[in-house]
Amino acid sequence: MISWQPSAHFDILRLRASLYKQIRQFFAEREVLEVETPIFSAACMPDPHIEPFCSEYHGPNPKRLFLHTSPELAMKRLLAAGSGAIFQIAKVFRNEEAGRWHNPEFSLLEWYRPGFNQNDLIKEVIQLLHTLLGCPPAEIMTYCAAFEQYTGLHPIYSSLSNLQSYTSQFGLKDLDRDACLQLIFSHQIEPNLTRLTVIKDFPATQAALARKRLDNPELAERFEVYMHGIELANGFYELTDFVEQGQRFEQDLAKRRALNLPIYPLDERFLAALESGLPDCAGVALGLDRLLMLISGASHINKVLAFPIDLA
Repeated sequence: MISWQPSAHFDILRLRASLYKQIRQFFAEREVLEVETPIFSAACMPDPHIEPFCSEYHGPNPKRLFLHTSPELAMKRLLAAGSGAIFQIAKVFRNEEAGRWHNPEFSLLEWYRPGFNQNDLIKEVIQLLHTLLGCPPAEIMTYCAAFEQYTGLHPIYSSLSNLQSYTSQFGLKDLDRDACLQLIFSHQIEPNLTRLTVIKDFPATQAALARKRLDNPELAERFEVYMHGIELANGFYELTDFVEQGQRFEQDLAKRRALNLPIYPLDERFLAALESGLPDCAGVALGLDRLLMLISGASHINKVLAFPIDLA
């Protein structure tokens, strides 16, 4: 028998509708414009950790297209064109395995605030989550402080050999520095972030679209938001230097080549917009399906989706 019924109860679908209404009201009160950008793009981010879905356009000027993994680059083109503060509730797509916390097609809230820095946006993210979750005040920690507290290691100054020795407990050896940090963070730090927690100032090597800190260029003004050990949001004080951004993209392409991953075209329209002048701003993406799981108490993402990948 073919399974056709939705995996989410209609009470959850109504709760999602209410959640989106609250989000729109939050931004309407702050005069942040809701926008919509294309799901298809002729280019995509070169991030070595994210794989896109590809398709083919057979009309005039046929070409390969990609389902966006984030609306970020298109939204930044709007910012460069003078949109002012903007937000979007979008479907995004990442060609990864489905699991308890992830579906290859998922819903994302993304917004950008001209004139905001990392700390300004952290405050607004916390305000939004307090409105939606009614949770206690958030704890704010730096990446380095969290690393030292939960592992006794320093992510910048500990030697690579010490990091590799630590990761050997997970059965993995000879990892590079960033791979060690990501593995340790996911296994030893994230599970401890049970209350609403903001981790800020990530290593610059893990923040391809964020500005480096002026007082320490080994760190970047990137933050992530966690609750119950689960990442909810990822934000940046945005890099506006198009030359440096192009160099970082090339570095990511080099990483993809080294890993024998597919090479996709860079978004030249985004880089042209960046060259024309992106306003000083901060931006963040927040996973709405995970947020709805926390609000509803759902134990699996399928419980908050009408039709997850297995029923699509």
